[in-house]
Amino acid sequence: MTSLTPATRRRLLKLRQVPSVWEGDRRLLNSKASNPLLGGDSSDMTGDCVLWVDGVDEAVRAIDMIPSDAGPEAIVRTLLKAMETPTGPHAQPARPQRILVCNREMQFFLRGVLQDLDIAVEYTADLPLIDEIFQSLQEFAGKVTPQLPEKHADQLEQLAYEIWQDAPWENLDEEKIFSVRLNYRDVDTLYVSILGLLGMEYGLLMYRSLESLKRFREQVMSGTSQEDVEAAFMQQDCFFVTYDPDHSESNGHATPEIPPITPTFGSIHPLEGMQSITYEEDASIMRVALQALHRFFSTQLQGMDTRHFPEHSKRYRIDDPMESGKKVSVTVATQPAIAQELAEMGDELMGDDLDDEMDALQLPEALAQLLEEQLIEEEGAVLQDTLMPPQAFYSLGAIPFSLVSELRKTVKFHQASDAKLPKKLEWFPIILVQTTRPKALEMIEAVKDAGGLQGICFNPGEDPFGDQSYDLGILQLADSSLQLFGEFEEDDPVHVEARRKWDDRCKKTKGQCGLVIARGVTGAARGNPGLKDMMGFFEVRSLSSEDLGLGKLQMVRPYEEF
Repeated sequence: MTSLTPATRRRLLKLRQVPSVWEGDRRLLNSKASNPLLGGDSSDMTGDCVLWVDGVDEAVRAIDMIPSDAGPEAIVRTLLKAMETPTGPHAQPARPQRILVCNREMQFFLRGVLQDLDIAVEYTADLPLIDEIFQSLQEFAGKVTPQLPEKHADQLEQLAYEIWQDAPWENLDEEKIFSVRLNYRDVDTLYVSILGLLGMEYGLLMYRSLESLKRFREQVMSGTSQEDVEAAFMQQDCFFVTYDPDHSESNGHATPEIPPITPTFGSIHPLEGMQSITYEEDASIMRVALQALHRFFSTQLQGMDTRHFPEHSKRYRIDDPMESGKKVSVTVATQPAIAQELAEMGDELMGDDLDDEMDALQLPEALAQLLEEQLIEEEGAVLQDTLMPPQAFYSLGAIPFSLVSELRKTVKFHQASDAKLPKKLEWFPIILVQTTRPKALEMIEAVKDAGGLQGICFNPGEDPFGDQSYDLGILQLADSSLQLFGEFEEDDPVHVEARRKWDDRCKKTKGQCGLVIARGVTGAARGNPGLKDMMGFFEVRSLSSEDLGLGKLQMVRPYEEF
């Protein structure tokens, strides 16, 4: 059994012991909505709630939500909070004389942990005060406003899955705008922007006005700091639906062709902020708009792409979700003139004279440390870090295979591969490096000066001093030098999933992959550049760590640190 450290025991023994009886228990609390009583605004409180109360004062000392599979140690952690940092404005740190629990296993566990603290741990069949508080919590959680109105929830989620199958982001970038004219519930026209061309973040932004859409893009592109970008984000006036990976075994909609995803609905307004709760009137507007968009996407996306976006419109009659038997007339149309205006706005605001010191997404702290040191193997082979621009954004991703030929034509520099790609592919795996335009040009020239790019590899690495393992992203140049482009914590679930997709896609391409170097790290295209932002495209082989023969690389700190 794990015991308290001697220092912790001494600290707890210094607390004033009060002649009080505390009750404690953990119980399942299930609610798909936020509950301010639990000190947070999580959208999913499903799990166990641990509660410690003072039976004499009838006051809550500490309360925590924990995963249902958490061990008994979690109960002790909440108990220590109840003693040292109790909740409530008048609660003082203290140590009780007696503790009551209604679970024998919990009693024996706590007796072992608290044996040196002069606290009696007793069993009782009933905890009336705990029962009352838990009942109130569950009732309150059941009354909290759900994220989607019950009347519209199933229909909205079904529409979101249908649009996921339409997949407009496979052909179009965020500048290709659709208008949805509905004249319904005080909304005249919504202007729809699509996210997800590079397979990194999927969704639809439905702006309530064209002015809001243009203002947001201009503010983001001209911003010079992360604070500017965040401020611009909160000034939007739009509805949104976005898609997140669903890591559960099944969400009821997954098929071999459609990866499991979870749609999220909400809205943003300058005065209201970002709302994760969609009320009935807004939900009805989104239902009408999404149904019209789905009908348009399912028949009209053919022949549209990032370079060919013709003027086209279709009119539909949609059932009114609020009034049975009534129809809403909706017109969905492409807006090529707006798309051209947004593209020109980007070219003007992100021209050739970008400041090299523009703010960018910061590299992870671990990588910043690694880049100041040397990663070497036992035989002394050096892994260099001179190619990657400072403060660049990098990620593992993919582009639709249908865009590969177009990308080859649009970039300023393309390194072709001798290998032929299979004819039937959906995705082409890429490493994306996004930086400022001058730094992107410098990086491309540096690769060209080395004779080109030879391969992309992931190799294990470790920090023996920090007991941390990494998956190191490595670029092998034609002059045989090895350049570090990124590091990822080996047990990070997001990276584990990204590596799984990378390896699977590389198998389907017979080992072919690519490096894309793009500009626009501080604009609206941050993390999701369009074709016009992509400046270099290198098609190469995906190498295994065995191909490089480096073994596990170890971080070696400079002597002055010892």
